[in-house]
Amino acid sequence: MAGGQFVGVLACNWAFVFATIVTIIPESETRLPRRYRGVTAIYPGSFDPITNGHLDLIQRGSRLFDRLIISVLRNEAKQPLFSAEERMEMLCEVVDEYSNIEVDSFHGLLVDHARTHSATVLLRGIRAISDYEYELQMALMNRRLNPGLETVFLLANEAYSFISSRLVKEVFSLGGNISGLVPPSVEERLKRRMSKLRKKGA
Repeated sequence: MAGGQFVGVLACNWAFVFATIVTIIPESETRLPRRYRGVTAIYPGSFDPITNGHLDLIQRGSRLFDRLIISVLRNEAKQPLFSAEERMEMLCEVVDEYSNIEVDSFHGLLVDHARTHSATVLLRGIRAISDYEYELQMALMNRRLNPGLETVFLLANEAYSFISSRLVKEVFSLGGNISGLVPPSVEERLKRRMSKLRKKGA
């Protein structure tokens, strides 16, 4: 599947609309077309916690864009395991080696946050076909709110296509091994947080 093309995943009446809103980049691609270079991109998410799937997209995104901002969503209504500040700390620990990556947080409309940073691209990951419907809705709405804001999808590396923050937390809370699913520093934070919660609940 080439960047900017979309074939046979959505119903035909959505395919053309979707293709005009987003660019889909295969896992093997490491550079955007020339017209997308030299821009600021935002990779938004909860990152509660960051997984190796997130980190893979971040690493690839850093090669695609001159400036990549990882933006942590502040939404306490979701009752996150880690605070926004803790999630930002975890992100800073694992992306410190990248000179073109910044870590920030936001609440409210993502398009307003993008405008604040003069960002013209939203970076999103696609793990499976089930992700498309939700992402299509978001891309359409963001395009309506800001026609100049593009959505670029990176297809997940197959090694990480099953990973989600929710699944990692669930497996870990039940005593499962999450080595290789999250960065080592994040795994240590999870151990400390779960231990604290168990003591609190005892």
